[in-house]
Amino acid sequence: MKIAYTAVFEQESNGGWAAYVPDLPTVLVSADTREEAERLVREDIELYVELLHEEGKPLPPAAFQTQQNEVAANA
Repeated sequence: MKIAYTAVFEQESNGGWAAYVPDLPTVLVSADTREEAERLVREDIELYVELLHEEGKPLPPAAFQTQQNEVAANA
């Protein structure tokens, strides 16, 4: 089973980036660049999932669902 969690990225007033995952309460990162924040949040999600697995706990469901739709546009 594959679960996709939504990460929220916000640019901070100092130019850095913060990111968190609403479904995983301890996944919260701060970084100098968006790319670094993306890397760190992925790492934190992996660690969170590993910890739950080690403790024998289930993964929380993803509250946000995404859907991809194709849209035809006349150029």
